[in-house]
Amino acid sequence: MRFRSRHAILLLGLAAASAAVLAAGQARRQPGVTPVPAIDVPRYMGTWYEIAKYPNRFQKQCAGATTASYRLRPDKTVEVVNRCRRADGRFDDATGTARQIGGPDSPVLEVRFAPAWLSFLPQVWGDYWVIDLDPDYQLAAVSEPSRKYLWILSRTPSVPREAYAALLARLERQGFDLAKLQVTPQE
Repeated sequence: MRFRSRHAILLLGLAAASAAVLAAGQARRQPGVTPVPAIDVPRYMGTWYEIAKYPNRFQKQCAGATTASYRLRPDKTVEVVNRCRRADGRFDDATGTARQIGGPDSPVLEVRFAPAWLSFLPQVWGDYWVIDLDPDYQLAAVSEPSRKYLWILSRTPSVPREAYAALLARLERQGFDLAKLQVTPQE
């Protein structure tokens, strides 16, 4: 009986180790998330409408009409105001700060919604990578290296079907699971 228990524990351990090795191999084979080569930050400023997103815990109260507004500050940081309509019709606002990582045309930013006095803590900053952006700055996709989050943003509440389909194809090539996308109601 004791031999069987040790044998079972050994088999469970081997199975867990095999699963971990297999998962690590899959993660290595998946292509990395690639940000756009560069962005013109002042041109990116303004209001963007959320067209679709991966569901996430910090937007669970949002029922629709979600926007993100960006304003460049004199210190070169960006004021971020996210707004959405709740199911009861009221609006929620969240104000944060974004900062560019890299040079002045870097598409890699970090954003925080925690109070400024906590900004020294790395964990209050989240990755904000512009991974797709049309030349006219009308349609964008934002994510981060792990693909846990994804937002599709537009300057208008609706997007032409062809442009949206082309963006989805590009996102799929970057390894995003399109089945996870949730379309944002605009009314």
